[in-house]
Amino acid sequence: MQIIPLPAFRDNYIWLLRDGSRAAVVDPGDAAPVLAYLAAEGLTLDAILITHHHADHIGGVAELLAHASVPVHGPARENIPGMTHPVSEGDAVTVLGKTFRVLDIPGHTGGHVGYYGAPVLFCGDTLFAAGCGRIFEGTPAQLFASLEKLAALPGDTQVYCTHEYTLSNLAFAAAVEPDNAAVSERIALSQKLRGNNTPTVPFRLAGERNSNPFLRTRETAVIRQAEIRAGQALETPVEVFAALREWKNGF
Repeated sequence: MQIIPLPAFRDNYIWLLRDGSRAAVVDPGDAAPVLAYLAAEGLTLDAILITHHHADHIGGVAELLAHASVPVHGPARENIPGMTHPVSEGDAVTVLGKTFRVLDIPGHTGGHVGYYGAPVLFCGDTLFAAGCGRIFEGTPAQLFASLEKLAALPGDTQVYCTHEYTLSNLAFAAAVEPDNAAVSERIALSQKLRGNNTPTVPFRLAGERNSNPFLRTRETAVIRQAEIRAGQALETPVEVFAALREWKNGF
């Protein structure tokens, strides 16, 4: 099975899975690039996977369904027009012969889900390269728990998030940990990739543990910088995470 990034809007990726003449898509915010690719490659759409309800992730579903009657898997706790198969933690979804385990990962939205089939993870807007999503409907504790759940997956997990935010996230990571060599190395690599118009996604989860400040809330250097920004002592990793997220909101 191949996984192809279809750029959409300013910085979104719609992920297209293909196996032979069949295809599936993850978070099709825009139908146009999906339909163009399917036509150019002679592929038949088999399924749609949705991680959460934001328009840039579901905006193309209705038009795709007008061209093909296919199952639409999405978060059971969110209202997704066209959804036929509501899913939640513990469910399994088989797409193009590959089975994905559904993970509840709320925080960015109230019912956000991810799809994990080793070594592939589709995590929507929960975890980004060197960053994480904003908190729109959940709480810092919810998003922190969701990130902890994802961080516990095997290090060789290939993470497919849905935005090209890597360089801006790494700039923040460098502000949090200016002496972190893993961050500096990742900045150089990501700059080279973007200079060649190459996506920085997917990325290996193992690298996130070394360079993503939101997964490093127990590190002394990260705690110290978060406390400076918060102007007070922070007693728990959740408090450190909340301070980091608030700092990033205005960064």
